[in-house]
Amino acid sequence: MSSHTDSRFAGDVYADRLERTVQLMHAAHLDALLITPGPDLRYLIGSAADSFERLTCLVIPADKSTPSVVIPKLELAFLDGSAVSDLGLQVSDWVDGIDPYQIVKSALHVGSRVAVTDSMPALHLLPLAESFSGLPVSATPVLRELRMIKDAAEIEALREAGDAIDRVHARMGEWLLPGRTEAEVAADIRKAIVAEGHTEAEFVIVGSGPNGAIPHHMESERRLQQGDVVVIDIGGPIATGYNSDCTRTYVLGEPRSEVATRYTELEDAQAAAVAAVRPGVSAESVDAAAREPLKAAGLGDAFVHRTGHGIGLSVHEEPYIVEGNKLELRQGMAFSVEPGIYFRGEWGARIEDIVVVTEDGCESMNQRPHGLTVL
Repeated sequence: MSSHTDSRFAGDVYADRLERTVQLMHAAHLDALLITPGPDLRYLIGSAADSFERLTCLVIPADKSTPSVVIPKLELAFLDGSAVSDLGLQVSDWVDGIDPYQIVKSALHVGSRVAVTDSMPALHLLPLAESFSGLPVSATPVLRELRMIKDAAEIEALREAGDAIDRVHARMGEWLLPGRTEAEVAADIRKAIVAEGHTEAEFVIVGSGPNGAIPHHMESERRLQQGDVVVIDIGGPIATGYNSDCTRTYVLGEPRSEVATRYTELEDAQAAAVAAVRPGVSAESVDAAAREPLKAAGLGDAFVHRTGHGIGLSVHEEPYIVEGNKLELRQGMAFSVEPGIYFRGEWGARIEDIVVVTEDGCESMNQRPHGLTVL
């Protein structure tokens, strides 16, 4: 981490990323990359700038010339704390009345094959496309390749985020009490997510009783009752922008025997999927490792979503751990392993850890117990 800010990494981390970006651009026969604010911009230069109607754009030429940042003069403060000065990037600021799309065009040679970030708003994409001789292509093949493989700084950030969300899960006994509403519990969890080291709560799912059978239920005015099974799926970014995402399932009082049995089968399936993670196996094989034991237990129809998603500067990014994805896992990939079982109108359960692929297996970013926690 750099000494003067905790919102980004040291300058050499970004220098390495830009160098690898240019190498991949050459391999993809691209002449330039245009990156507007969003996760890709933060990945490449450590800037958490927002996107507005005025264009801010990182221009990366493939010809080894210095990348530049085109930015409105009134928004220059968005570069404070970024790695722009460390990297020696050229800053081309502009004021109202100037056409920023022509500034971008002038930084490129005629006929350039240009790729754009997938988070670029149409507001900017369309004028940029008009200024070029050909329609831009997606930069995703280049940036996906970079962002899927986490470097040491990113893995440490994911560990920090995992530790922070674990501390929130450790406090659930304070909030999950009969008579309280899901919304009241969620409000307490949001405060704790920030208090334990995140910059904000990106999402809070409190699914009690029958609401636990809705995988993306957020919160409601339903009051928790004795005997409820409660799914808590929470996460958010830490200062560097890297996200946590962890689910644990709780029960208010001793669980019914059917719940305990089914939950044990889910716990075994989640453990099997984590054990299947290692370099060289396919993403879909990890999904199968979770799905097959649940099918064998008669729970195949109760598991209604993929086993996992990549995570980093975005909560959901590649790789996706899903049937049909034959992508080969590589060291440094980070993703969730989160099988769940859902019984409509009754109850549900999910167990989720973030794991990072290591040389011979994986490391979990979450250390809280996986069992059904009785409160």
